[in-house]
Amino acid sequence: MTYFFLKNFVLGPVLRLLFRPWSRGTEHIPKNGGAILASNHLSFVDSIFLPLKLRRPVTFLAKSEYFNGKGLRGALIKWFFISTGQIPIDRSGGKASEDSLNTGLGVLERGLLLGIYPEGTRSPNSDMHRGRTGIARMALEAGVPVIPVAMIDTDKVQPLGAKYPKIHRVGVVIGEPLDFSRFAGMEGERAVLRSVTDQIVYNIHRLSNQKYEDVYASTVKSRLARAE
Repeated sequence: MTYFFLKNFVLGPVLRLLFRPWSRGTEHIPKNGGAILASNHLSFVDSIFLPLKLRRPVTFLAKSEYFNGKGLRGALIKWFFISTGQIPIDRSGGKASEDSLNTGLGVLERGLLLGIYPEGTRSPNSDMHRGRTGIARMALEAGVPVIPVAMIDTDKVQPLGAKYPKIHRVGVVIGEPLDFSRFAGMEGERAVLRSVTDQIVYNIHRLSNQKYEDVYASTVKSRLARAE
């Protein structure tokens, strides 16, 4: 109820007025049943503008740090994420990664839309980067379609490190669903997971027209931090 109220009567009208978001390909979103929305990740606001353009709610797996902020600002961010159906996950690796996978599978088993950023983190330079294979394993285990999504110009609204958003028009481009049912039962094969992940990232890249860099975004972030 809170999700519906925020989207349609509080934040939604304001965001539509200020940022005039456009979309293409929304007909590719299934009317019911579980599916993964695999998107590029340019900005914090990606998780806001993508659901804004869809009729169905989207559940995102969000890093747990968003739910652990201190003071009034931290409390407001936590409330916002919970109210919009986002689920905190620990991205430290190991058992935490397994728990995150199971959390995502639970969302899909309930027939919901699950939003995932295959790059694992926001792009530090607006390029598209190598995908993490967790999305492939989730898609194969759940047996659901993967729908590629490209967020356009959201990095101009909330650049990495910026405290306040800027007014700029943004877009959402949604591609045709990808069917990986031919790989059913092969979620334990590393080569299959890498192949599926690369196909997903390629389709996102094709929609977004970003420059592609075949390296993890986290590696690029570390490289840039060392340079500074």
